[in-house]
Amino acid sequence: MSLGERIKITKRGFGILRKYCPGLAEQKALYETIHSLQPFISVWFSARIVDELINYCRKEYIATYVISLIVINFICTVIQNVLLHVCNEKESQMWNWFEKVFSDKQMSLDYDDLEDVSIQKQRQEVEENLFMFGNGLGQLVWGTSVIVKVFINIFVALLMSGMLFISKSGQEMVDHPIWIVIILGCITLCGFSNYKATRKENSLFMKWCDNSLWFNRTFMFFGHELYTNLERAKDVRIYRQDTLAIKKIEELEEWGNAEKKNSFYMSFFPAAAGFIVGLGNCACYLFVAIKAFLGAYGVGSVVQYISVLTRLGDGIRDFMFMVSDNELYCTHLKKMYDYLDIPNHMYQGSLTVEKREDNEYYIEFRNVSFKYPRTENYVLRNVNLKFKIGEKLAVVGMNGSGKTTFIKMLCRLYDPTEGEILLNNVDIRKYDYKEYMSIFSVVFQDFKLFSFGLGQNVAASFDYNEELAKKCLEKAGFYDRLQRMRKGLETSIYKDLDEEGVEISGGEAQKIALARALYKNAPFIILDEPTAALDPIAEYEVYSKFNEIVQDKTAIYISHRLSSCRFCDVIAVFDDGQIVQRGVHDKLLQDTHGKYYELWKAQAQYYT
Repeated sequence: MSLGERIKITKRGFGILRKYCPGLAEQKALYETIHSLQPFISVWFSARIVDELINYCRKEYIATYVISLIVINFICTVIQNVLLHVCNEKESQMWNWFEKVFSDKQMSLDYDDLEDVSIQKQRQEVEENLFMFGNGLGQLVWGTSVIVKVFINIFVALLMSGMLFISKSGQEMVDHPIWIVIILGCITLCGFSNYKATRKENSLFMKWCDNSLWFNRTFMFFGHELYTNLERAKDVRIYRQDTLAIKKIEELEEWGNAEKKNSFYMSFFPAAAGFIVGLGNCACYLFVAIKAFLGAYGVGSVVQYISVLTRLGDGIRDFMFMVSDNELYCTHLKKMYDYLDIPNHMYQGSLTVEKREDNEYYIEFRNVSFKYPRTENYVLRNVNLKFKIGEKLAVVGMNGSGKTTFIKMLCRLYDPTEGEILLNNVDIRKYDYKEYMSIFSVVFQDFKLFSFGLGQNVAASFDYNEELAKKCLEKAGFYDRLQRMRKGLETSIYKDLDEEGVEISGGEAQKIALARALYKNAPFIILDEPTAALDPIAEYEVYSKFNEIVQDKTAIYISHRLSSCRFCDVIAVFDDGQIVQRGVHDKLLQDTHGKYYELWKAQAQYYT
């Protein structure tokens, strides 16, 4: 990876940090600036104090240096403690904000990419590298301190060590300028050895991370989720799946023991580099001592030069480490950018959807065929269907017949592979996407509610119309339960965010989801198995009030219970991705060779 590309990647990374963790990088940089300058300040004042004690003994100067040192250190310490507290607080929260980076991308992805297994795996690998090891953005945050520390250590150390080479000892060989090159070369060589060791260590670390991803993923499932996920609790106990987990964890432990050699190799190279650095420091200290012995400067300057040369060596080594580490986290950042830069290929129209009081919206499927991305088999084939205004349409068929895909196409979660879908004789792709989505209220079979207030769940918003929310809950059959709730619409659903929240049954949750669809008041309402979790009495109430619930809206109703389709105006029967029959219940039953009759007979035999 070229230097220019790494600079570009790093710059973009800081841009992401500024957006999602504002102030974190800047405050860490300020903290490190003060933290790195403070030792130099202490060394300079200490050197002056030592010189005064040995050579001059001027009490007013000594007092001035001591008081100045104490005051400056006190101010620096106070500022550092404040910044450290702020940085620690923000750094503890940054992982939540990093999750927001992926959440925002998830929301902007085309739905077909969202369901794409390869893209899901791509996101999972990037997330695991970030949240398990800190690779990428985490390293960038921690590397901010290193960048500042490197700059200050090298720049200030060079300034403060200048007199080391200018001061004359009277010995031509010792005072020769070649020693500048030798000392700086020695320090640079130490830094380079540290750079090579870090690169080797990072190379091993990359391989270890790749090998450890499956380990962490497997351990999180068998060692944590299998036991803590309540949805799995019954199966774990009935089938003693914990015994399988224990066996798997033992295998993981064996793998972990075998991988310990990598830890040795990763620690060996920095240790070898540390030995070389120690030799280089000894050479530098020896040069400082010889010049002092020959009278080039006093004892106080010895303290100063030894300290700043050590800092200079640290700065150059940290610079080499920073260059190597930057290459590592740029590799991970690039993988994250590859995911974040997945383009939206769904056509984005600009037409507005006309707001009509009379709900005069027509939708037509015209020769629509569809196959999922990167597959060859068609899920829908030559579907032709036109919705009449206010029509109650039931969609039935066996599992895998194309019913759910048909609904996804209608909501434009997918675009047709062939053919077109029209809204008022205009291709739906030409409409603004959000505008088009606004005309649908949907209750999916796998709907989700949030741990917010009941009213907020119904309105899908923090602000809501109380009267309208109550009316929708009443229509959905939830009003009696609402009356028993002490906080009414302010009652929190579930206890995730509120200890006084209430737990609700699957049937009650389905009623709330139905009320949410009614609250939106869209001209099209889509119900995917809307009574699947309801008891027979509650189901009867929904069916008997169905026309009252949907009123003059166009309703599309998906169900496996054919007896519940009687109240619909038209029934569309799907089979193998095609509409094979269309008509009313009684007429479809007359065709004893039809698919609907076959499905009806298969169900009816269990009720007679």
